[in-house]
Amino acid sequence: MKQLKSLLIAAVLLLGLSQTANAQSKVAHIDVSELMSQMPEMKAANSQLEQLSKSYDTEYRTMVQEFQAKIKKYDGEAATAGDALNETRAKEVQDLQQRIQQYQQNATKELQDKQEAIYKPILEKSRNAIQKVARAKGYLYVLDASTGSGVILADGPDLMADVKKELGF
Repeated sequence: MKQLKSLLIAAVLLLGLSQTANAQSKVAHIDVSELMSQMPEMKAANSQLEQLSKSYDTEYRTMVQEFQAKIKKYDGEAATAGDALNETRAKEVQDLQQRIQQYQQNATKELQDKQEAIYKPILEKSRNAIQKVARAKGYLYVLDASTGSGVILADGPDLMADVKKELGF
């Protein structure tokens, strides 16, 4: 009876260990950031965003140069101009400064919105490929191994090569 009890305990422990090993084999990882950075669509998207950023930057620099030129001109003429003209010019400079700040805020928001709109389909495409590969390989969970994602150790199966193959690169 004692041997049967020991045998039963051993069988339960063995079953538990095999279940744990089986559960561990159903987890994989992939560095989503690295995957997306290597996608051809991402390179095109980054190029497009860079061009847009440069156009905003050029416009901003033009506005700042105009602002600086007016300040220099008005400072040079302030002594000879009347109080009413100086007051009008000060208001004009202040308005121009506010327009520059507003432009900078709008440009930043538009650039962020554009980035979101451009990256969203790329992220969806990568996510769909990851899910397809994971399901085909029988994984129940796929962890994002990108830096800062919370994954501390990623020694398990890496799906990067299979997902790249799925995406065609």
